Amino acid sequence: MSRIHVNIGSNIGDRAALIERAVAALCEHLDPEGTAEIRLAPIVESEPWGFESDNRFLNLGVMIDTADDVNPHEILNCLQAVEREIADCPHRKADGSYADRPIDIDLIAIDDMMIDTPALRLPHPRMHLRGFVLQPIAYLDPYWRHPESGKTAREMLKEL
Repeated sequence: MSRIHVNIGSNIGDRAALIERAVAALCEHLDPEGTAEIRLAPIVESEPWGFESDNRFLNLGVMIDTADDVNPHEILNCLQAVEREIADCPHRKADGSYADRPIDIDLIAIDDMMIDTPALRLPHPRMHLRGFVLQPIAYLDPYWRHPESGKTAREMLKEL
């Protein structure tokens, strides 16, 4: 069994509709047989993180419990494919800084896996800095602990 944490965000366009579309696509791609348990946290609205914009983000935490063992790189590829299906636009400007975006899907954690490759780092390397990521995990999976720090999402939230 595997537990996957994903965060979906949007700060331009019909944010709620884009997030709803992303959830439907994730369910279709990651759980085509409908056997996984998929839970959604309440939507969190937040200021842009790491860049200036007048457009606030809507963020949704998703927790997927699947009976199958998963390949983290395949999960990442699936999330990136869903992003491209919804809005094939860059998340960064030419200078490397973040940009407004209709959809952003991040793989936050899979169980207690620790991965550090050029393509993927798990848990997400900046999750402990982002309340909009920690709040949904604290809601959906209050006993999950960061495999390196040993802290729960709630404990990391208190440190922000």
